[in-house]
Amino acid sequence: MSDLHDVRVAIIAMDGFEESELIEPRKALEGAGAEVHVISAKEGEIQGFRHLDRAGKVRVDRTLDQVRPADYDALVLPGGALNADAARADPKVRAFIREIDRDGKPMAVICHAPWELISAGIVRGRKLTSWHTIEDDICNAGGEWTDREVVIDRNLVTSRGPKDLPAFNREMLSLFSRVHAGAHL
Repeated sequence: MSDLHDVRVAIIAMDGFEESELIEPRKALEGAGAEVHVISAKEGEIQGFRHLDRAGKVRVDRTLDQVRPADYDALVLPGGALNADAARADPKVRAFIREIDRDGKPMAVICHAPWELISAGIVRGRKLTSWHTIEDDICNAGGEWTDREVVIDRNLVTSRGPKDLPAFNREMLSLFSRVHAGAHL
């Protein structure tokens, strides 16, 4: 089991996030001892979805105005088309992602969330997977897309969607545990 005590993880999400893609990774991270903050553009709660249907809401721990990438050791970007589309348009989200990547900190990104990586300008030359409908977007941004449950490229782990959460969580915990051990990615 991964030991993530003393590892601080940011989960950036907006209204329209895919519920299981936020809840399940957060549960896995907290179970391994990580300190996890849900970060959004607004205070209060954000609305989750199960594909096209409304699901539960999640409390926001911090807003983008209250955090800096330097405050965190790792980043999780859950999917959901509405969530990822809103997040990719936010300059603070793009800057956060760029700084996390520039510092070599690990990121776990699933489903539609690679859109955010595209908008942050960090996909070129990377291997990743995603929800199948954004394959063209990844390729057009210079990334190499593959249809696998999980893909690891340096500091990045990606998965296609909810059905891949067991593999996604396993590889996320493995990648994030290297931070705790002091390994460079």
